[in-house]
Amino acid sequence: MIWVAPPDRGWIRRLGPLLATHRHRLTWSILTAIGAMCLGVTIPLILRSAIDNALDERTRALWPLVALLIAVGLVRSILTFAYRYGLYTTAFRLEFQMRTMLQDHLSRLSFAFFDRVQSGQIISRANSDIRSIQMFFAFAPMMAVQLLSFTLALVIMFRIDVVLTLVALTPMPFIFMAGQRLRNIMFPQSWIVQGRMAEVATVVDENVNGVRVVKSFAAERRQIKALARAAQRLKWANLEMQRGRANHNPIIENLPRLGLAMVLLYGGLKVIDEQLTIGDLVAFNVYIVVLQTPFRFLGMIIMLAQRAKASAGRIFEVLDEAPSVVERPGAFDLVEAEGRIVFENVSFSYGAETIGGATIDDPVRVLHDLSLTIEPGERVAIVGPTGSGKSTIPRLLLRFYDVASGAVQIDGTDIRDVTMSSLRNTIGLVPDEPFLFSASLHDNIAYARPTATRSEVIEAARAARAHDFICALEDGYDTEVGERGYDLSGGQRQRITIARVLLANPPIVVLDDATSAIDVQVEADIHAGLENLLSNRTTIVIAHRLSTIALADRVILIDDGEVVAVGTHRDLLKSEPRYRAVLDSEIEAL
Repeated sequence: MIWVAPPDRGWIRRLGPLLATHRHRLTWSILTAIGAMCLGVTIPLILRSAIDNALDERTRALWPLVALLIAVGLVRSILTFAYRYGLYTTAFRLEFQMRTMLQDHLSRLSFAFFDRVQSGQIISRANSDIRSIQMFFAFAPMMAVQLLSFTLALVIMFRIDVVLTLVALTPMPFIFMAGQRLRNIMFPQSWIVQGRMAEVATVVDENVNGVRVVKSFAAERRQIKALARAAQRLKWANLEMQRGRANHNPIIENLPRLGLAMVLLYGGLKVIDEQLTIGDLVAFNVYIVVLQTPFRFLGMIIMLAQRAKASAGRIFEVLDEAPSVVERPGAFDLVEAEGRIVFENVSFSYGAETIGGATIDDPVRVLHDLSLTIEPGERVAIVGPTGSGKSTIPRLLLRFYDVASGAVQIDGTDIRDVTMSSLRNTIGLVPDEPFLFSASLHDNIAYARPTATRSEVIEAARAARAHDFICALEDGYDTEVGERGYDLSGGQRQRITIARVLLANPPIVVLDDATSAIDVQVEADIHAGLENLLSNRTTIVIAHRLSTIALADRVILIDDGEVVAVGTHRDLLKSEPRYRAVLDSEIEAL
């Protein structure tokens, strides 16, 4: 995986390793651009010779010069195509690499990062910010070549007439000062614009993902107003940036024309006095146009550069984020796990993860000195009041977060000593909020094992009691589900996620309130199917319903982040008033 250079370098130097992968294409693109530029610079010289020698003095034939101009134009066209194609191809490939690199890094980041960063901010950086960098690298080399043509044209102009060249350069210091002022204005404004674009993306993302909540409260107008406020802030930032361009671009673009007028006046007088030929003056005026070209695009390239710099800073904020959960050196694969799980004196607080040595939020204690043991093949229900830390246990088991103290072990091995991929392949999680991808039902179930056959997918769906409702759909297993699967009921989505885990066939299964959205009759059917499949498999059930607790051999009661009671459902019901209180509260909530 190609990475960027360390943070102590400028943003372009940080992208050096990425740019180095395209060095050959960049090299020939720039060489062909220089060739096209050199041919362009020779055109005024050929034109001068045609005017002075062929038309005025008639010392040579005209047609060879015309043929030469045509040949130069054709070759220049070919070289221009070559370098533009090469630069744009490089820019788009760079964009592809940056998107892939950002996605790869996001997949490595811990849940603590996603807990505190809005999804709209991430989407904005993965789209508009990367596109800003791509546009800069598509146009910046062209501008560099234009500056080289500026230098060559200037040398030739000095050879024609030094004083006339100085007259043409008179406005240049003022153009430079205007460009510097525009550059100083554009960078902070570009940063603000990119941030405001992220705000708009966040509002849109929340409106789309929360559309059912919005509609259920008839809050469409409120959300439209929220989007309008974000769009208004973006409009203001964009207008401020364009106002800066509007104030400075006319100066940058038109001051060179003042130099052209002075050249026509002074050069015309020299032609009248026969101190300069007509061909020299025509060539000189063409070179002034060459001098003007970089300044015509100076405002645009400054805007692109400052926006790219701001965008790169926002992207590097993500790329420089260190995962708080990482594999230890020498981590090994967890293979053929029996499924013995031990939580030994585990403490954990949300927000206590540190990034760069600094605590990112005020920690919220969830677990305190928690210890529990689950034997291989045992089915355990974890019960507790809301906020007691039940759902945190599977998150620590899967290393979505790391414990603050203590240890979590599987088969006597600290899970921090094994690779995360093998750990998570060992554990199948059915979350309380089922998520489906915008794909077919077959692909959603086979997500756990993409090589699974249709018969294997059907077998898992039968076990999860999903086969009948899938077959009732018009396209069956080939039915494409909509965004997050919301065109299915909550119970149907949960059955699909259960089938997904069953297809993976892990030795450890965690059901995090996985049947909460399923009616009692369907839940009974699922439990009947699960009874056989969960045998000889370590199972943790985060339970609320009595019917779900019935799946377990043993119940662990948690309160305030600690284990307060362990036993069978019957024993705890008789001896533990806190257990009865939890069950009573759940029954009242139904």
